[in-house]
Amino acid sequence: MALPKRLQQPENAPALSRLLSDSALCRAALAACGFPLAMLDARDAARPVTYVNAAFEGFFGYRAAEALGRPLPALLFHGDEPFVHRLLAESNSRWKARAWAKDGGPRHVEITLGAVHDPDGELTHWVLAFADRSEVERWRSQLEALKSLAAVP
Repeated sequence: MALPKRLQQPENAPALSRLLSDSALCRAALAACGFPLAMLDARDAARPVTYVNAAFEGFFGYRAAEALGRPLPALLFHGDEPFVHRLLAESNSRWKARAWAKDGGPRHVEITLGAVHDPDGELTHWVLAFADRSEVERWRSQLEALKSLAAVP
């Protein structure tokens, strides 16, 4: 009597279990991250958003359902496609920029970008992390205002 195929290959079960466990761990880590995160599909010419975490939703005001599938320039950069092309062309880079939230308010951010490649070396996704620089920019503008007051005789 022959055993069913699933019982003939028990060595696959631990590898699959480990893969699923690692995947769940990565998803939980991304979801729990306090920095706004977004992933873009590098294989699609429009570079649509494929993932945002809860911190992204809170910071920019877009629910995941509103952000997913939309190109990043349309979502956060008032359609500035050339800026996003420059950003993505320099993988593993950091950029200071102004993004716009759903409510139309500006968000001063530092964007850290990482490229994800498949085992064959093909670029599959970009991961973008956004650090809030609003406080720094507020202090900078107050300092400039104080400097200009001090310069007036």
